[in-house]
Amino acid sequence: MPYFQDLADLMGELGPWADLRHEQGAPVKPVIKRLRKELLRAKEDLLAMRPKKKMRDLEPNKLIAIRRLRPDGPRWIWRRFQKRGLQNRLRGAWLGRAAGCTLGAAVEGWDVAAMESLAALHRMAFPPEDYWAGHPQPESLRYEREPVSAYLQGRIKAVPMDDDLVYTLLGLLILEAYGPTFTTEAVAEVWLKYLPTACTAEKIALENLRAGIPPKMAAGVNNPYQEWIGADIRCDPWGYAAPGLPEKAAEMAYRDARLTHRQNGIYGAMFFAAALSAAFTLDCPLKALDIGLTEIPADCRLARDLRWARDLAPQLQDWRAARAAVDQRFAGMHPVHTNNNACLTVFGLHLGQKDFTRTIGTTVAMGLDNDCTAATAASILGAVIGAKHIPEHWWKPFRNRTRTYLIGHEQFSNTDIVKRFYAQAQRLWETL
Repeated sequence: MPYFQDLADLMGELGPWADLRHEQGAPVKPVIKRLRKELLRAKEDLLAMRPKKKMRDLEPNKLIAIRRLRPDGPRWIWRRFQKRGLQNRLRGAWLGRAAGCTLGAAVEGWDVAAMESLAALHRMAFPPEDYWAGHPQPESLRYEREPVSAYLQGRIKAVPMDDDLVYTLLGLLILEAYGPTFTTEAVAEVWLKYLPTACTAEKIALENLRAGIPPKMAAGVNNPYQEWIGADIRCDPWGYAAPGLPEKAAEMAYRDARLTHRQNGIYGAMFFAAALSAAFTLDCPLKALDIGLTEIPADCRLARDLRWARDLAPQLQDWRAARAAVDQRFAGMHPVHTNNNACLTVFGLHLGQKDFTRTIGTTVAMGLDNDCTAATAASILGAVIGAKHIPEHWWKPFRNRTRTYLIGHEQFSNTDIVKRFYAQAQRLWETL
C-alpha cells in the first residue's frame, strides 16, 4: 500500500464524480480548474523541497564524496588478469541473468497468490522449477513486440526481449565504442542512437535528452523515479567488464547511473556492479554481496537496508517469511524501488544456497519486481558457479540467440555476447 493511500483513493474518486456531474450538465469546469491549479502548486512545492541536510551529507551524488563515505574494502581483488575459467563464469552470469529474467518476466509484478494459482492451474511446482507452462494472456505483447508465449515452457526459441537484458547489451555497445573510460555523455549518445523506448526514470531521462537537457542534468528534471530500480538493472555490463576489480565496476556503474538516477538509485547500481565483479573471483555469492557494500556510503539507506537483510537472512524459515519481512520494513514503498528489491535479491541468494533452480524460483516467488530481482540474483550466482553448473533446461531453449528492441541490434548470439564481454575485460585489465 502506498505511503499516501488516502490521497490516491481521493484522486481516484474525484475523476468519476467529475465525469458524472459533467454528463449531467453540472458546471464542473471551474471546480476542475481550481483543482488543477492546486495540484500544480503542490507539485511545484514538492519539486522545490530538498532532503534534510543530514540525509544530504550521508547520501551524496558526486563520486568523490561517495568514496569518502565508503567502508574499507578490497577495491582490487585480483592483481593480474585471471583467464582460467573466466569465460565459463561469464557465460554463467549472462545465461543466468537471461534465465532469471525470462522466468520472472511472464509474472512481473504479480502478487504471490496469483503466481501460486497459475502454478496450481498448470500443475507446476511453486516456487517454480522450470519456465511457466502457461499464462492467462499468452498473446499479449511485451514492449509492443514480444508475445508472452515467447517466455513460456516449450515455446521459448531465444532469450526473449526484456529491458533487464537490453540494458546489459547496451552497456556492451557503450564499452565497445568508448572503452572503460566512457563518460555519462557517451552513455547518452548511445541511448539516443539505439534505445527507442524506456520506462520510468529511463523514459524521463531519454525525453530530457531529446529536449536538449545535458546528460548530467537529465536525471534531475521532473523525475520522481530517481531512486527506483532502473539503474541497478543496468549494472551487469560493468561487473562483467571488470572481473576482480569491484571499485572499477562501481565507478563505471556510477557514470551510467547518474544519467537517470540519484542517491540510492545510483548506489544500487554501484553495489550490484561491485558484487558482480567480486563474484567472478569467489565461491560464495553472499561474500560478493559483502564486497559490494564496500563501494557505497556506509550509512546510506540502501547500505542500512542491505545490512538488515544480510543479518536477518540466516533466521528466515523460508521465502514467505522473507517477503513478509520486506513488506513490514518497507510498508508504503513502491514495488519497483531499489531498496526493497535489493533486499529480496539478498534473500533469494541466501535461500537458494548456490542451487541455481532454487535461487531463481525462490526469488521470482517472492514477487515485487521479480524479473529484475531474479535476473540479478542469477547473474551473481552464475558468475560464482559458472555455466557448467546451471541445469540445461534453463539455457538450452535459448538456442544460442537473444532478441532485443535495440535499433539495428535486434539479434545477438549468446556465445558472441560472452566473447565480447571477455574481450572488454581483457581490454580494461590491459589499461591498468
